[in-house]
Amino acid sequence: MSRPYRFGVNLTVPAPAEEWGAKCRRAEELGYDVIQVPDHLGMVAPFPALVAAARATERPRLGTFVLNAGLWNPVLLAREVATTDALTGGRLELGLGTGYVRAEHEAAGLPFGSPGERVDHLRRTVEELERLLGDEEYRPRPAQRSGVPLLIGGNGDRMLELTARHADIAAFTGARTVRGSRTGQLAPVTAEELEERVGRYREFAAGRAEPAELNLLVQTVVVTEDREAAVRPLLEHVPHLSVEQVLELPIFLAGTLEEVTAQVRAQRERYGFTYLTVLEPSMEAFAPVMRALRDA
Repeated sequence: MSRPYRFGVNLTVPAPAEEWGAKCRRAEELGYDVIQVPDHLGMVAPFPALVAAARATERPRLGTFVLNAGLWNPVLLAREVATTDALTGGRLELGLGTGYVRAEHEAAGLPFGSPGERVDHLRRTVEELERLLGDEEYRPRPAQRSGVPLLIGGNGDRMLELTARHADIAAFTGARTVRGSRTGQLAPVTAEELEERVGRYREFAAGRAEPAELNLLVQTVVVTEDREAAVRPLLEHVPHLSVEQVLELPIFLAGTLEEVTAQVRAQRERYGFTYLTVLEPSMEAFAPVMRALRDA
C-alpha cells in the first residue's frame, strides 16, 4: 500500500508567545500535518518552541527540522527529547543532521570538524539516543512507547547509509553546501543529481524490513500564471542553469495550481517523495496545493 501524503511547514521566524501560537494555529487550520522548527542561531530554540506549538494546537505532529548534532551532547539531548515528547503528548518527531554552518559552531565555541568527523558525531548521537531511550529504566520517559520517530537529513554516502540503517524518515534537501562557505550557503542540485542520491539511498536501504518515508525540503512555492517570470529572480544565484533547468528543480514549485500539483505528483513518481516540507514564507501559498493533492 502506498503512503498517504504528509505535509510539514518549517517555522523559521521567531515571535512572541501570542504571535507564535497564532502561527501554529494557522498552520493547523491550513491542514499541515507537522509543525517543524530548525536549529540555527538567531532562530527559535527548538524544544521550547515545539512545546509552545503543542499548547496552541491539537492535531499536528511536531518536529525538529533538523537538529545540528554538533551543537548537542547526546546524553543531554536524550533528556530534551524525552521531556519534549512527554510534554507534547507524544507528538514529537526528531530530525537530526550533522550541521553545515561553520560560523554557528565558531560563535558557540564548538569545533566544526571535517565532514567525516561530523558524520561520526551524528552516528554516535543516534546510537546513544537509541540506547538511552530504548531502556525502560531511563528517566524521563518519552510518551511514545514505540519510540520517537527519527528523521535524518543528508546527501553523502555515509549519511545515506546511516539514514538507511536508523531513520524512520529519510530527508533530502535537494541542495548542497557551497565549498568553503562559512555561512552555510547552499546551491541546488539538479533533478538528475537528486535522483542519483535517492537511488543510492535505496541501495543502502534494500535490506530494511519496512521502507522509510521519503521527505523533500521545498525551498519556494509560487502559484502563478507565469512560471518563467517566477524563476527569473533565481537565475543570478544559479548562473550555470537555464530557465528550463531551474523549472525542473525539485525544490522549487512554480506555476498554476494545476501545474504545481502535477509537479508534486511527478516527483512522487520519480523519487518516491510522499512527505513534503515547505518553509514558513510558502505556508499560505502551498495550502491549496495540499488540498488539491488530498482531494484527488
